[in-house]
Amino acid sequence: MYGIVNKAVEGLVTENFGIEAWLKIKAKAEVQINNFISNESYDDSVTFKLAIAASEVLNIPLKDVLFKFGEYWILSTGVKHYGALMQSGGSNLKEFLLNLPNFHSRVMLMYPNITPPEFKILEIGVNEIELHYYSTRNGLTDFMHGLISGMGKMYNQNIEIQLVNTKSSSFDHDEFLIKW
Repeated sequence: MYGIVNKAVEGLVTENFGIEAWLKIKAKAEVQINNFISNESYDDSVTFKLAIAASEVLNIPLKDVLFKFGEYWILSTGVKHYGALMQSGGSNLKEFLLNLPNFHSRVMLMYPNITPPEFKILEIGVNEIELHYYSTRNGLTDFMHGLISGMGKMYNQNIEIQLVNTKSSSFDHDEFLIKW
């Protein structure tokens, strides 16, 4: 993952728990990188070690850490670093979700070596969408759940998110039902 992801983990922790917590998390994760460079690629294991250590140091379930990180990614990192790109996604939640399959093709212009997820969106009602999330990375279902929640908050839209299917040996992706 790119350094911007790890910088966002750091931002989430320091803004909510302080620099001391971040330093404990880095020590627990045995991550000795002092400053992540946004457009430099780091092994995925670094990010996962930080998330697991955050769970342990902060005494918060890992699924909650990943969920909060997803929300933070949209509401803080997305707005700060990708403001124009986020705004071009749509003027409301439904438009943004319908445009989501094309989002990472634009991100790839900034980060050419990115391994982005893929999305398939099915509009199943006026206020209901089925989101299919395909990723080569395992363990990010709760992060994706947080991203969707963050999208709802970004558009000041109360939403219900239901995980319908999860990636497993018999199902190749996560499937969310989103209602508003």
